Amino acid sequence: MPSIHITDVEAAINWWRERHPSPDGITACAEVRALAEVYALMVYYREAEVDEDRMPAAARDAWLAWYATLPDAPCIAICSTAQGDAVCKGCGRTFDEVQRWPAMTPGEKRATWRRITSEGTAWRFNRYADRAQRAERARLAAP
Repeated sequence: MPSIHITDVEAAINWWRERHPSPDGITACAEVRALAEVYALMVYYREAEVDEDRMPAAARDAWLAWYATLPDAPCIAICSTAQGDAVCKGCGRTFDEVQRWPAMTPGEKRATWRRITSEGTAWRFNRYADRAQRAERARLAAP
């Protein structure tokens, strides 16, 4: 079952807090309250994930609004799975994840993002990105 990690719930809470700050330091907007209830239960029961399908509608809607602000795919347009690799050197997704990406739920996509970010082995997370940025700066600075 697709699940949402507690760090994503926390990130969504903070996004909503920034978007709709408390007018008095006590009152929270409806989205923060909905997400905070889920977050509190996760902490209380020591659960790192909540089932995406079992999340209360208001909390899920608030989470999805935050999720919509994130980049969708980790692709950097260097797909080695097209060359037969089981795991893409560019983005870190497995061949199956690359193929299923359009049909994956937001929770499944975030789980994939968490995994590839924690592994940090894909080119998107190494010096390749730094070299590309340096090359672009040099190109822009050239007469």
